[in-house]
Amino acid sequence: MREPHHPSCEELDLSDVLHALSDPARLEIARRLAAGNEWACGRFEIGLSKATLSHHFRVLREAGIVKTRVEGRKRMLSLRRKDLDACFPGLLDAVLNGHVRRAA
Repeated sequence: MREPHHPSCEELDLSDVLHALSDPARLEIARRLAAGNEWACGRFEIGLSKATLSHHFRVLREAGIVKTRVEGRKRMLSLRRKDLDACFPGLLDAVLNGHVRRAA
């Protein structure tokens, strides 16, 4: 497997980031990754098919929210918090904390 493309910090676009985080499933994926741990793609059990999850992972990666690292046959996901905070200070925390407040 070849390494997937990740947009550079300069290529990150606010509207792409907001669009990616506007979907409840993608927001849940970002929330789980926000703890700072890297997750295998197969570890996400949020009631969606593999194809649908793959689509959500791709949208998040192309928006610059997650980094996908290939490890053998696995794909490992991590949140690009440093890049997002550098480009859009406070945005990620505001979106993730807003989600927690609304759900409570």
